Amino acid sequence: MARYFDDVAHTFNEYLLVPGYSSTECTPDKVNLKTPIVRYERGSEPPLTINIPLTSAIMQSVSDDTMAISLAREGGLSFIYSSQTIEDEAAMIDKAKDYKAGFVVSDSNLSPDMTLEAVMKLKEASGHSTMPVTHDGSPHGRVLGIVTSRDYRPSRTPLTSIVSDFMTPREKLIVAPANTTLKAANDIIWDHKLNALPVVDENDCLLYMVFRKDYDSHKLNPLENLDVHKRYMVGAGINTHDYTERIPAVIDAGADILCIDSSEGFTEWQKLTLDWARKEYGPDLKIGAGNIVDKDGFRFLAEAGADFIKVGIGGGSICITREQKGIGRGQATSIIEVAHARNEYYEETGIYIPLCSDGGIVYDHHMTLALAMGADFMMLGRYFARFDESPTNKVTINGNYMKEYWGEGSARALNWARYTQGSAKKFSFEEGVDSYVPYAGSLKDNVGVTLAKMRSTMCNCGALTIPEFQQKAKLTLISSTSIIEGGAHDVMLKDQVNMLPPR
Repeated sequence: MARYFDDVAHTFNEYLLVPGYSSTECTPDKVNLKTPIVRYERGSEPPLTINIPLTSAIMQSVSDDTMAISLAREGGLSFIYSSQTIEDEAAMIDKAKDYKAGFVVSDSNLSPDMTLEAVMKLKEASGHSTMPVTHDGSPHGRVLGIVTSRDYRPSRTPLTSIVSDFMTPREKLIVAPANTTLKAANDIIWDHKLNALPVVDENDCLLYMVFRKDYDSHKLNPLENLDVHKRYMVGAGINTHDYTERIPAVIDAGADILCIDSSEGFTEWQKLTLDWARKEYGPDLKIGAGNIVDKDGFRFLAEAGADFIKVGIGGGSICITREQKGIGRGQATSIIEVAHARNEYYEETGIYIPLCSDGGIVYDHHMTLALAMGADFMMLGRYFARFDESPTNKVTINGNYMKEYWGEGSARALNWARYTQGSAKKFSFEEGVDSYVPYAGSLKDNVGVTLAKMRSTMCNCGALTIPEFQQKAKLTLISSTSIIEGGAHDVMLKDQVNMLPPR
């Protein structure tokens, strides 16, 4: 007979945290959300950490180089999606690693023979008023000058005027050499009252632009997730098909950590991938695996050498694995069981393996519940797909702004066969959908609100760190009636009153 689990599988929505004692010292501004993302031994420091417990999913509609830079700036980490060519994934990683905080590769560049009309169109399209002029109009051409809004007046300067006639020429510009540090660049900007400083190489070719406004921006991001060379950290997704070619390429591009992207991780395919990676690169290569939903899956991947383990099958908003194959488990129950197995493994071996909760997150408070249940960080798809920084199109649906969002198991992504193994030649069914999610604006604003809720909740439980939170948290199952009670009920909301038809 099949093995039956005694308990019902529960979701995050079926649990609440019970408040605990909090002292006057327990305030949100003192909460530290730093968390490990790779295995480490008892008594030692984790080799890799992130400053907030949020990572973006290994998905075409979520994690590209723009998302990687934006999330690292806030303290999290993106895993660039692997359902693309090896060369394209490596290029995205390279872009993210080459991006220097405060040093911007100019994406609004002029050639000396462009007209003011072309300048105005570029300004409108990019929103940038400061544009370097290079000999060929490229981001790294030889610097000939710069154009700012002070160099022309649209009401008086003819639209047919040539850039070379009204630009500030090179001989009047202050520039910085390639080896200039960000601090030195900002000192030059302030000393000479500049708004922008070009950084050039020995041939006077443009490398970066440093802007006065970015100085304040840098100060506003104290949690930036940086490597030892002060570059943004970035992860890379890999698969169990072409790993012998993909892993070397993404490592050469600078990926700080890898993760096997698969709907199910309790397989020999993942062990073979981990074995090859360890044989070729040793313990210094950091690589996560998954997904699993029980203690058996955890033990398998732990002994196979995974640096972190993803938990969750079928709980993603665009995932239909459960209804297609009848496989999965409630996310809360999965995290609770696997966390117990992780703690037992730690007591037995002295090795702590971080858990990543992947799927089942609908509301911000679900993230805090996942942490309380034992997860060290979350991997989020729908959450990040809503933001400006995701790589998908913003569209209007029935008068509302939406962002495209599709699963890696959907028809849209099936050109990269994640699920075929062995004798399978093609996909016979889908495990994901193609959809839209409500557009939510900028990543920074939304992540800020989410983290504020997280810190406040932890203080309600008397905790200032994630480990302390996990130790002190008290959880209770709730009834369906309690779920209704927890929201607004038995009232008419004001926005509903405004929608009533006139009498």
